[in-house]
Parts: sequence; C-alpha cells; structure tokens
Amino acid sequence: MKPAKVPRSPRVLVIVDFINPLNFPGAEKLARPALAAARATVRLRERLAAENVAVVYANDNYGAWQSDFQSMVSQLAAGDDTSGEIARLLAPGPRDITLLKPRHSAFYCTALELLLREMGTRELILAGLATDMCVQMTAADAFLRGFEGVWVPPECTAAETPQAKAASIRYMRDVLKCDVRSARAAARQG
Repeated sequence: MKPAKVPRSPRVLVIVDFINPLNFPGAEKLARPALAAARATVRLRERLAAENVAVVYANDNYGAWQSDFQSMVSQLAAGDDTSGEIARLLAPGPRDITLLKPRHSAFYCTALELLLREMGTRELILAGLATDMCVQMTAADAFLRGFEGVWVPPECTAAETPQAKAASIRYMRDVLKCDVRSARAAARQG
C-alpha cells in the first residue's frame, strides 16, 4: 500500500477533543455549550473547506492505548446523547487527518508538530473542548513553537462555565497573542 501524501496547507483547522464521551465529572455542564460549539465549528469547517484549509483532528485517547479514532467516532455516533450528536456533526471526512493524544495539548507526545511542518503550515485555527484546558494548552504549545498565527474563534470552543471560557479566551489573547475574533467577524473582515 502506497502511503498518501499529506496535503500542503499554510493554514490548518485543528479540531481538539470534540469526539468525546462526555462521561467525566463536570461533563453535564459542558454538554450544552459543547454542542453549540460543535455546530459553530461545522459552519467554520465548511467555510474553510472552500479555501482548501486542511483539517486535523487531535483527540484524547481517554487512556485506551489500543484505541483508534474511527472506532471512537463510530461508537459515539451510534449514541442518542449529546456526544453522539457531536460525533455525527463533526465526523472526519475522508481527507481529514486524525491523531490521538495522551494528554491536554495536541502537540504533547503526538506527531502534530512534524505533520504541520510537512504540510507547510504557518497558521493554526483551533476549535474544541475545553477552552480552558486542551484548547488553551494547544494554543500555548503553538505559541512556543513560533507559529505565525493562532486563531481561536470563541464560539467554536466550550468550557464548563462561561467564566472559565472568558478567562481562557482573555489569556490566549493577551498572553499567547492569539486572534480571538469570532468566525463571523473574521469572515466580514476577510
């Protein structure tokens, strides 16, 4: 079998931990905002597809070292709960790239950095769960790695509380120098 070449993509949408069983303490607070963020991410993904922006899913392996991403998507999508609806909305397409991660940041102990280098990526767009955990840790690692730009549209992320989300968005804007304009505002500004 001949391996597929990775696409060249100066900008990449990194979708973090949306494929999620939502079965941890506090998940009941995250479910509703997660679904809203997933819907916003679908709209953003569709807009970015028209610009040929590649999509990379970086998802927690939830401690299952023999897991695979497609099985996780299928299993969750079969459910009739919020995690199932999110999995159905955001199931990866055939050209999307998927990575499993063992901890909070999408960069930590994954091939993401090498993959993005191979793709010629200079700018990242981050969407996912939770704003104040995995999204923020990924943004911090992107900042430390010197990416030219990191955009975190707030409506494409969710946290357990509005206060936690707001504090994280402020931190990413002020400290990590992320662009935190909404997707709608960014579309208007071109």
